[in-house]
Amino acid sequence: MDLNYDDALALLREHNTNESLVKHGIAVAAAMSAYARKFGEDENKWRITGLLHDVDYEKHPTIEEHARVGAGWLRDLGYPDDVTHAVEAHNDYHGVQRDDLLSRALFACDELTGLITAAALVRPNKSIIGLESASVRKKMKDKAFARGVNREDIISGAAELGVGLDEHITFVIAAMSAEADVLGLTGTPAD
Repeated sequence: MDLNYDDALALLREHNTNESLVKHGIAVAAAMSAYARKFGEDENKWRITGLLHDVDYEKHPTIEEHARVGAGWLRDLGYPDDVTHAVEAHNDYHGVQRDDLLSRALFACDELTGLITAAALVRPNKSIIGLESASVRKKMKDKAFARGVNREDIISGAAELGVGLDEHITFVIAAMSAEADVLGLTGTPAD
């Protein structure tokens, strides 16, 4: 199968009308693309894996279905086995081992991009530009902030990937900053 980002984005939009879900996919894609460059992996494949990891979420949000349904859809469309494996493995409920770098990176980036997005949006300028790891770590400690973000997954994801948590946060902020305009995180003009 020829992996094409625009086709993958169209597929994501076909199954998700919620623009926040689409932007989350784009955020994870940006982080995955950056990690692929860092690790010398296939940047396009990693980017598309990040983009499509939650392809089923709007229609199948339950822990019992999410990721398994999406991996099945992707399998049926001819996506590579390592892509469908990573998609299914990012939901611990299914018990699929994250036994390769692609699946570990996807798990590590998923929840963190959500926390970083939330941290950027509560800044006075609503921008990811200039956001620092320390600010994200501070928000991470506040359990009332971005309640839906699983902090344990962020911590264990960085550990599974073999990177320090602060390094991981800084790296993902930089990757997402490169896509700030598409993510709606360039911020508001200064007063």
